[in-house]
Amino acid sequence: MTAKTCNVERNKSRCPCTFNCGKHGICCDCLEYHRSSGELPACYFPKDAEKSGNRSIANFISLVQQKGTSFLA
Repeated sequence: MTAKTCNVERNKSRCPCTFNCGKHGICCDCLEYHRSSGELPACYFPKDAEKSGNRSIANFISLVQQKGTSFLA
């Protein structure tokens, strides 16, 4: 298996996170951080919900129940 490198600049351009942190564009670090906190990263939330800062799994489930999954596309 070959190692895949992270395209940080492309990831930064797609990252919807509005918080200033050192993980922008480094998705594997972002996922690890949020998983260790029992959360999901910004890219799992619609823009209006991401700005609230509530990245909890319970909030994500509630949003899916309210809005469906179209915001994930």
